[in-house]
Order: sequence, then C-alpha cells, then structure tokens
Amino acid sequence: MARKNPFASIMDNGDAPAERPVARDYTFKGASRSLISSIDEMAAQAGKLLEGETIIEVDPDLVDQSFANDRLNVDQEDYEADYAQVLESIRSSGQNSPALLRPHPEQSGRYMLVFGRLRWRAAKELGLKLRAVIKEISERDHVIAQGQENNARANTSFIEKALFAADIVQRKFDEDNVTALAAIGVDRPTLSKMLSVASIPKELLEAIGRAKAVGRDRWYELKLLLDKPGNADTALALASSSDFQGLPRDARFDAIVAKLKASKPRRRAAPAPSKRSWAPSDGRVAAEMVAGGKKFTIALKAKGTDATAFGDYLSENLSKLYEAFRREKRATTNGD
Repeated sequence: MARKNPFASIMDNGDAPAERPVARDYTFKGASRSLISSIDEMAAQAGKLLEGETIIEVDPDLVDQSFANDRLNVDQEDYEADYAQVLESIRSSGQNSPALLRPHPEQSGRYMLVFGRLRWRAAKELGLKLRAVIKEISERDHVIAQGQENNARANTSFIEKALFAADIVQRKFDEDNVTALAAIGVDRPTLSKMLSVASIPKELLEAIGRAKAVGRDRWYELKLLLDKPGNADTALALASSSDFQGLPRDARFDAIVAKLKASKPRRRAAPAPSKRSWAPSDGRVAAEMVAGGKKFTIALKAKGTDATAFGDYLSENLSKLYEAFRREKRATTNGD
C-alpha cells in the first residue's frame, strides 16, 4: 500500500494535491537495507515534524535559503504565477501554513530554510514576520524533509527534481544514493535518468527554465540529442539568440528539440596525419612515413635501383622485424 505523502496536510492555500508516490522496484542488502530502513522510518515520520510544535514568528531577514537547491529560476518569471498566488493568499488571509526552519549550522542567531521558500519571500516583500517551526535536524534529515515536501506539490517540475537529486548525490550522504531515492521518491532507473539529465549545461537549463509540462522521457530525449557531436554548441547558440529569448517559456524546450532534430549531425574532424622523413648518411635512399589513424605508409625514393632493392629487402624481412618489435615491446612492458 502506498504511503500517504507526509506533507499533504501542510500545503499553502491553492497548492495542487499530492501526486501518487512512485513505488520502488529495487532491493537492498546488508548495510544498504539497514540505511534505507532508517530513512524510510524518518520519511514516514516527516509528517509529524510540524505536529504539536510551537509556531513562532521569525524576522525573514534572519533566514537563509536551504543549502540544497530544489528550484530552477525561482526568482525569475518561471515562478511569477506561483509566487503571485502565495503572495495574495498571505496578503488577504495571512500565512496559514508554517515554514520549517533549522538553526543555521554555521551562523549563531540565524536560521536555514528547510521548506517554505515562497512563503519566506512573500513575508519579506509584505514586511511581515515569517510563521515557522524551528527544528534541530541533520543535513540528511533536511534534504529528505525538503524533498518530501516538494513531492506533495504538483508545481515542482521534473528537471527541478533532477537537479535536486544531483545536488543530494554530490553531497555523498551514502554510497548507494538511498538518501536521494528517499527524498525524491523514485526508483533507481528513474534516478539514473535524472542524474543524466541534470548534467545538461547549466546555461542551457536556465535558458529553458523549469518546463513544468515536460516530463522525464522528453528531457532524456533532449539529453541524448545533446550528446551528439556539435549539438550542444547548436543548442547554446539558439538559447542565446534574441528570437529564442522572446519565446514563451513553455515553447523554449520544444524549440531546442526541434532545432536539434532538424540539424544534420556534425562529424568530428579527423586529425591531420603526421609525417616524418628519413635518409641514411650516404643519401642514396630516402623514406617518407605518414601516420594517420590506423594506417601507416612508407614511401621510398632513391637514385638508381636502390629504392626497389631496399623495399624488397624490407618486405622479405618483415616477419623478423615484427618479431624483434614484439620482443622489445614485451621487454619494455615487463620492465615498467
């Protein structure tokens, strides 16, 4: 039976209902199973983080944002509509749902936001105190609570969850990424695709924006397109153009994909062949060697018939020369 999202009861007015959690299709053994069991227990209790706790009012200027980034372009037009809704709700009826804070781990007298960023921003703009619960929690508890709260909202896009997952993984809370799995609420194959998509150049992601309507498969398709030679440069050039920046946010992802699909793959330029020459002290013969990729050629020139005679000699002794080469290579390798 799917576990009810623990933060479904603490959403701001106007937020979308919780999505159905994704069932895990992976198994754990040994230490991994022990760790995921403890994290599952913590996530199951996450809904009690605010229950029965005292809600206090905090000066929003004393609050710093979370160390883990879970939103893309949150202070730009991507979030204008969402923020306007939260702002108007707090302006008209006050802040109904508290934010969650923790004492700042490095600065005495300050706090770090676990979740409630739009509420915090609205309180700052309206000149109000931020209503919040303050809990002493670890960094791992922090990211799981932050991720679980995001999972209760329909307005967190796939790419934002992917970037949040990558942020958690890079912090190396564990070797098996179980903290990221618990925080994001996905299975291992989905997490793998998320981490792949999160490696798309940051400037391109910021140009596209949160792309709220674009899901996992389409983002992964874009990642595969960008992996083809020359496509990343093509996408970045388009993203920096004035025509692209004038597009509605919802149209930018499609514009990039359409451009890449219409572009012919650019082949990598072959490296220029290297050339060498050789001649003995008597100058009776000369050789030119050209190495290019997997091909090596020798051209002989000489006065009289020496070029032909020397070429015949080389041909007849190729087996001996090759064996001598192999012996010397083995000796060098063993010596190393």
